[in-house]
Amino acid sequence: MLALYDVAAPAKLNLFLHVIGRRADGYHLLQSVFVLIDWCDTLHFERRSDGQLARHDLSEPLPAEDLCLRAARALQTASGCSFGADIHIAKQVPSGAGMGGGSSDAASTLLALNRLWGLNWSLSRLLPIGLSLGADVPFFLGGRPAFVEGIGEILTPLQLPEQRFAVLKPQASLPTAQIFSSPLLARDAPAVIVAGFPADTSSNQLKEITAEMIAQGFGHNDLQPPAESQCTEVVEALELLRAWFGNSRMTGSGSAVFARLNEMNEIQGMSESPKIPEELAPGWVGRICRSLQLHPLVGWAAD
Repeated sequence: MLALYDVAAPAKLNLFLHVIGRRADGYHLLQSVFVLIDWCDTLHFERRSDGQLARHDLSEPLPAEDLCLRAARALQTASGCSFGADIHIAKQVPSGAGMGGGSSDAASTLLALNRLWGLNWSLSRLLPIGLSLGADVPFFLGGRPAFVEGIGEILTPLQLPEQRFAVLKPQASLPTAQIFSSPLLARDAPAVIVAGFPADTSSNQLKEITAEMIAQGFGHNDLQPPAESQCTEVVEALELLRAWFGNSRMTGSGSAVFARLNEMNEIQGMSESPKIPEELAPGWVGRICRSLQLHPLVGWAAD
């Protein structure tokens, strides 16, 4: 195999994000539900025999040492592979949005090079490399909606109904470290357990939630109050989606926000499919997205 073209790297949304504590090393303990959406970057890979790794930006310029190159280098080092690759990337998922675009690119890079270089590594061998690159990368490698715990590394696949979302990203981006260090960040949300999952028997405070509750908008994003205090564009984006679709929430630690679309949205004066108005402020982007039950690259690494 000499090349792989049109490799998808889908974004994600956090349907809720609760901060339930903090470890001694400073990392925050989270509970969240991640879903994949059909807003994707596209990557192309061409094998090189000289062992060199090069990235070619087909849209916006990326940092010199982005997660794609770091992922390729980490896999090359771990496997001892003598091949290299030219990696072409067309960015569509906005950066600094909390949608996991860089982490998704890294995961798709690991999966694609695993195939292009003929490594045939299992998913269990790729997951530690993914985690070393970022807490969100294992989710994209797993390729399914998931209940996420720990610092993002504990994943339990979920079966959720397909949903549609309106997603809006203002021009501003938010530094993750700045959000997590905010004095407005609550770190004591009560822990939850998804119905049917094994529970932590050391606690009797667990609230049981169902897939239906998650789909209907359970919970909140604990990172939203700090983001609103630091960025008026996040407040504006939330208000716009609430006015257009009746609900809104921030995803992840970035500035993107989303609204759940349902039958009521269509009943309330929407005879056609819901749309985000085209007249957005300069630098703002938005689109109507569908959730994905499976990552497009599921099966590219054996379980």
